[in-house]
Formats: sequence, structure tokens, C-alpha cells
Amino acid sequence: MSQTMRSVIDDLGFEASTSGTMAKEDIRSRIEEIGVVPAVRVTSAEDALFVAEALAQSGVPILEIAMNVPGAIHVLSHVVKRAPKTIVGGGSVTDVTTARQCLDAGAKFLTSDGLVLPVVEFSAKEDAVVFPGAFTPTEIIAARNAGSDFVKVVPCDAAGGNSYIRSLKAALPDVPLIAAGGVTQLTAFNLVSAGATALGVGRDLIPAEAVRLRQAQRIQELARRFLTSVDNGRLQAAGQSYA
Repeated sequence: MSQTMRSVIDDLGFEASTSGTMAKEDIRSRIEEIGVVPAVRVTSAEDALFVAEALAQSGVPILEIAMNVPGAIHVLSHVVKRAPKTIVGGGSVTDVTTARQCLDAGAKFLTSDGLVLPVVEFSAKEDAVVFPGAFTPTEIIAARNAGSDFVKVVPCDAAGGNSYIRSLKAALPDVPLIAAGGVTQLTAFNLVSAGATALGVGRDLIPAEAVRLRQAQRIQELARRFLTSVDNGRLQAAGQSYA
């Protein structure tokens, strides 16, 4: 999907949908459509809001805030209130108590770096979008059976990157996979062309220095490069499916 088309969709529908409560299906579709899930680990609400605003202006109105830093719930709540057009989620969620706190603070999705079935089951019960981390086919199947919307393959780079995603998609073609862990500008295209539905990206999209120096344009340019890789990777994948 081109940047122009993304902007048209934003102008026509996203502002309206975020003015109230977004349905689970809308959030899931939006994540799949954009194809990039930025993850940030900051302790300052101002830093997180800066990142959210920079990303939204580049066409990536999604931000995952890690729960394994002090004050994370406060940061999440602040961004939810101050950046209503951004789909804010809780990351590194490892227990149901934290999952509940995230949802109460306004999180639109929950994710983790490992398979915590109680969190997946809780999220499904609460009708919240969830994508747990998994590494093996057995974990991926368990996550999907427990009610996950996507499954985050992490650390993807440790298993061979795009070749591993391609193998997983061959075995589990109906499971939407988010490739995360070591995703870079150089690997993004190949991961998507191999079948990844989306990419989970951290420091290669949100460098700590760019946050500290308030370099919004730097983050926006990196975001646009990742979006281009997603678009081109999907075109490549579509071409392969018809070959």
C-alpha cells in the first residue's frame, strides 16, 4: 500500500474511528494494514508522546510501550490521552495483573516476548487484541489455539530470519506472524516477502539518540523506509504466490 493511499485512509476513516472506542476487528485490521509495530522503552511520558507524534506523522499511528520499565502504566495512560489517533499497546506483558492495568489505562493491544497463556486467554476473554511471543511451531499453535490474533516470532533473527518465517508459513499458512527481534532496514523486505504479516521494530526505528535529541524527522524517515519495505515485500510475496 502506497504512502498516499495510507494517508487517504487516515483522512477518511481513522480519525472518526479513534474518536470513540475502536472495535477489536478495527484494531487488528489496522495493525495488519500498516505492517509495522514500533516498540519503545522509555520512562518519560514526554518521550513516549514525542515518539507517538513523530510516528503518526509518518503514517505509523501505532506504539507499543514496554511494561518492563518503571512507570510504564503512567506512560501508556499519558500517551492514550494525549495522542488519541495512535493505537497504543502494552508490551512485555508477562502476567494477568499487568494486562488488566494496561487495558484499564487504555491499551488497545497486548503483547509479550514469550508465550504466557494466561495473558492470551485473559485478552481473548476481554475481547482485546493480543499477540504473544513464540519461537517454535508448538508454541505458535498453542498461542493461536488460546485465542491470539497474531503470533510474534521472537527472536526471529536467532532462528534464521526470513528463512525461518518462510518455513513457518509453509507449515502454518493461516497463522498471521509478526517478525520481531533483530528486525532492521536490511532485513525488513525479506521478512515480509517471506510471509510476515507485520514487523515488530525497536531501536532501528526509534533510536535512543533520536528521542533524546528530539529528532522527529529522523524517526519519520526511518518509519517511511520500513513502510516502503513492507509494501515492496508484500508485492514480492504476491508475485511469488502467482508464480
